[in-house]
Amino acid sequence: MNDELVAAGSELAGNDDVLRGVLAGCGDCIKILDLDGRLQFMSEGGKRIMEVDDFAKLKGCPWPDFWVGAGNIDARNAVEVAKAGGVAHFKGAANTAKGTPRYWDVQVSAILGSDDKPSHLLSISRDITDEWRAVSELNEAMDRQAFLTAELQHRIKNTLAMVGAIANQTMRGDDVDAAREAFSARLMTLSHAHDILIQTSWSDAPIKEVVNGALASHRTGQGRISVTGPDMVLQPKQALALALAVHELATNATKYGSLSGKGRVEITWSDELTEGVPGFRFKWAESGGPVVTEPPAAKRGFGSRLIERMLSNDFSAEVRVSYKPSGVECELVAPLSVLTAPALLVEVAAE
Repeated sequence: MNDELVAAGSELAGNDDVLRGVLAGCGDCIKILDLDGRLQFMSEGGKRIMEVDDFAKLKGCPWPDFWVGAGNIDARNAVEVAKAGGVAHFKGAANTAKGTPRYWDVQVSAILGSDDKPSHLLSISRDITDEWRAVSELNEAMDRQAFLTAELQHRIKNTLAMVGAIANQTMRGDDVDAAREAFSARLMTLSHAHDILIQTSWSDAPIKEVVNGALASHRTGQGRISVTGPDMVLQPKQALALALAVHELATNATKYGSLSGKGRVEITWSDELTEGVPGFRFKWAESGGPVVTEPPAAKRGFGSRLIERMLSNDFSAEVRVSYKPSGVECELVAPLSVLTAPALLVEVAAE
């Protein structure tokens, strides 16, 4: 080493100013420890990066105690390895003297005395906080991507299962054109509900948007459908189920019920106490249309089964469909806790 300094310039060899300049200019934290791991010296550059204003307060402190948890164990092991003549290396977190979090790449080795035995230990710590944060953020992003991919696969499977059920129930009978039309309408309703969910990254869906989306193809501009209720949000499966249920009710009303003549449909929902428990109530009520009679069980179609089963399952709800002379009524009553958020504002929207 000395020969190399002489070769670089005779004024460098044995020059204390050169050594001080190297230690001050180095961006690493260079420390000398005694064989028990107590801090004896810290370079000027090390004091700067470790935010040390008064080294005298730190001199003699056990160096491993600057580390916590696994870092403390690694530091103690490093001292033992270096004392035995080896070179120890580890990475870990430790705060500066002023409490600033930092992440370090550390190497500890022996400083040999005239007898070629370790007399002190040399610890060099390089600040790799930026690299560590970048790697941590990358790992978090990869974990998040893996989660989202798995969640997407799950949702696709659920959606395909729902589409399969719609297809199986719709494509019955001999009227292919009618079946195709009904299937397309149901898929469009499902697609619109998906569009609403995409806007919130499939976290929830505003109930008013879900209901109005399902009604879009049934509105005539004559103000015969009213939608009244507070702002509430639904979970994804609830949004899909309610959209399909409203579509089926509206389709039935257009063909056979109040919307086939000059009647009306009133859709309402609310949050209310039911036997002291916060509840959610959704109601579809037709009026002013042809006299309605309840169809026999053998004649009940996919829409009826969807309304009663899917709504009941996805809302943990009691669902009642009534065929009153004045028109069809469908009422859903569920615990408010099954929704993702309570009601906030009351709004009334009419066609």
